[in-house]
Amino acid sequence: MKILAIISGEYGDRHVRNIIEKGPSNWKIETWRAPSIFPPVIDYPEDYLPKNLPSADLVLSFAEHRGVAELLPDIAQMIGAQAVIAAIDNESWLPRGLARQLRGWLENLGIACATPKPLCSLTESDYMMTRKQRLKYFSPFITEFAEYFGQPQIELKIDPIKKIILSAVTHRDAVCGCAYHVAQGLIGLTVDEAEEKAGLLHHHYPCMASMEKDPDFGGDTLMHASGNLLKDNISAQVKPHKSQGYISPGKRSAQ
Repeated sequence: MKILAIISGEYGDRHVRNIIEKGPSNWKIETWRAPSIFPPVIDYPEDYLPKNLPSADLVLSFAEHRGVAELLPDIAQMIGAQAVIAAIDNESWLPRGLARQLRGWLENLGIACATPKPLCSLTESDYMMTRKQRLKYFSPFITEFAEYFGQPQIELKIDPIKKIILSAVTHRDAVCGCAYHVAQGLIGLTVDEAEEKAGLLHHHYPCMASMEKDPDFGGDTLMHASGNLLKDNISAQVKPHKSQGYISPGKRSAQ
């Protein structure tokens, strides 16, 4: 698969480094660093596009400016792309209304589009747009990408007697590499420690999703939403092994 990644800063740089390091060897990845300044309204997109861009099957937009989203239909057509993933890890980079327009523009061109919010909610078939809403997509190129990068899938091997995490295999990493980082930090911990430690490791990686309150997530932040997706994966696996306390009337809790 041929991929064009659009970047404009360290956020995108880190994503591309992780994709190159951990993605399939047969993926060919090119990058384009987008302009950092755009007018409020882009009347002539061609003024902001390079004369030549490499052909690609999939466009990944990790840009940190909303103006890039307005260029994506022209870019996709220019390079013959069949699909676009436009990350939403910050509402100011791709506001919800513009994301909806972008999906419509690309659909009219016959180009698949996913706008995962946050980016690490992407799976092989859908992605989050709000806390309670997931959107489906249909694209073999996006699905192939999401087999390796998107909503974290970490498989834990747990000693049932000692209740210690023996290994943590990352089957799907977050695009930024956070899930792999968290997985390595869980090895050797007890199951009772794992969820809290996963949250700390996620935060300190650091996750680069927005810390601004987002109304699509009930006033929560996208960084917190991202952390919850990862912790949910861990929680489901450690829960059957955790110590269960109970309370008897007039007695202390027992383990």
